[in-house]
Amino acid sequence: MTTPEEERRVQDAAWRHARTGAFAEAEDVFSAVLSDPGGGQEARDRVEAAETQLGMELCACLQPFQDRYDRAVREGDVDRLTAICPGKHGRWGRICVLDDGHETSMEEPHWGRNSEGRPIAWVGSAPDEW
Repeated sequence: MTTPEEERRVQDAAWRHARTGAFAEAEDVFSAVLSDPGGGQEARDRVEAAETQLGMELCACLQPFQDRYDRAVREGDVDRLTAICPGKHGRWGRICVLDDGHETSMEEPHWGRNSEGRPIAWVGSAPDEW
């Protein structure tokens, strides 16, 4: 039987592994785009696949944030909604459901659901008009 401390260390190690993998994948994509300007669609597909995979991996520990967001929307809880991360990709139907400032305090990427309802994690943000 594992202790809570051991379990937390395992979770932290898994998170570091997933984060390292996501950044390595992003670096590979950037290299591919820079070396082959015509490979834009392949790069977009690879980024989406990496974001979807990381989103699924983080789902178990971050789903309570999605539940809280959904509840705040249903109940019209403006205070709760204004405390949520402003990170989003409105054009792609992504809204980060984590707390504002999570990028620095928890070192988490943005996380939420995409327009198809699948968990997704991403780095960076874009205005709605993009």
